[in-house]
Amino acid sequence: MTDTDKKSVLVIGGGLAGSEAAWQLAERGVSVRLYEMRPVSTTPAHQTGYLAELVCSNSFKSLALPSAAAALKQELALMGCFVLKEALEHRVLAGMALAVEREAFAAAISQKLAAHPNIELVHEEITSLAPLVDAASSQQIIVATGPLTSDALAEDIAQRLGREYLAFFDAAAPILEAESLNRQKLVRQSRFDKGEGEYLNALLSREQYLALVEDLTKAERVVLKSFEKRELFTACQPVEEVARSGVDALRYGALKPIGLTDPATGKRPYAAVQLRAENTGQSAWNLVGFQTNLSFAAQEEVIRRIPGFEKASFVRHGVMHRNTFINSPEVLGRGFELPSQPRVRFAGQITGTEGYTEALASGFFAALNAYASLSGMPAVTLPDTSTFGALVAYATSRETRHYQPLHVNYGLMPPLSQGPRGKRERYTAYAERAIAATKALVHANPQLDFLPSYELPELDYARQEQER
Repeated sequence: MTDTDKKSVLVIGGGLAGSEAAWQLAERGVSVRLYEMRPVSTTPAHQTGYLAELVCSNSFKSLALPSAAAALKQELALMGCFVLKEALEHRVLAGMALAVEREAFAAAISQKLAAHPNIELVHEEITSLAPLVDAASSQQIIVATGPLTSDALAEDIAQRLGREYLAFFDAAAPILEAESLNRQKLVRQSRFDKGEGEYLNALLSREQYLALVEDLTKAERVVLKSFEKRELFTACQPVEEVARSGVDALRYGALKPIGLTDPATGKRPYAAVQLRAENTGQSAWNLVGFQTNLSFAAQEEVIRRIPGFEKASFVRHGVMHRNTFINSPEVLGRGFELPSQPRVRFAGQITGTEGYTEALASGFFAALNAYASLSGMPAVTLPDTSTFGALVAYATSRETRHYQPLHVNYGLMPPLSQGPRGKRERYTAYAERAIAATKALVHANPQLDFLPSYELPELDYARQEQER
């Protein structure tokens, strides 16, 4: 075993999980070779060759405690998460959510990783793990190729695991040019008049809403029979599929008017299509919750019938793409390692830990355990009472059945002893317990106390609950 083997890790995939893993290892003095196939080989969903490119929404979800999404961010901030800190640096206004200017965010991460003296960035597609895994080496390997893992590597991993692979489809929302929007027909307003009007809203009457639902259900889709036969991840259902599920489904979902006021009537509109700024200059706007599988022509036709979008110019059309994840409870150990090949770990959304922030946590977690293995230290075990610890426990428990991708949520956590009945009080107790458990873990483990912690913005959870 060489010294290089002892302090060397291969990270395959330069998304959120891979970027976080590479940085955490490199900062600890480990030599990292980071493989990213783009821009040599690309995917239907990616637009650039940057590392950590966000292909769906530009939002990392809520920053407002005591939500589980915010508690997870607090846990990561306590441990000095690199990519989350970059997200805060490139934040755009989005109410209670942490949304970023995606290109500047990805460009900054790409530049910092490429400049790190302990990281070798290789733009090359890995089509098989065999040459890496089967080599006579003790080098650690982290597979963080994400839900858009290339067909060749996905097939190789499936054969290596010997388990059934699970796949589902995901969708991204269109992005519109600001100058193409008719501001006279749009209302700049945040729900309940909180903030400084951080969203643009196309307010719909009952007739306009019903016409939009009809347009969506009749419009041409890109994928037909094969799409209908496969599973859809509920949180990223295409807007036209939601419309098909019931005439009021969108009005109680992405197009809910709660907290908005029509200035012309002083009353709540029947429904509303919201736009969220895509960048700090607000030159591009993302249709919130409007991910779609419609053909590009159909998207243009349907969206341009919405008031204020008549001359909309598309920065990016909505896209549908295959997402792949492994049956983690059946094949992974508690440290996301393969029990039969413990120097191989998986991280990110390919494990089924769904969501941007969850991907960061997963990459961080895999890196910590790879470093522990290299250094002869005990593996890092997260407390089940932390948000990500609870998600890891769910994702690696042999008792988990019918595994599907999940975000962090308090339903996965051990119950509170004599917990409060009220939702907010109960969530507060969960969040306080999770953050306290993480603080104790950080103080007890030098690995976790390696990089400086930082503060997150203090936001009003009550406002977030109103917005729901």
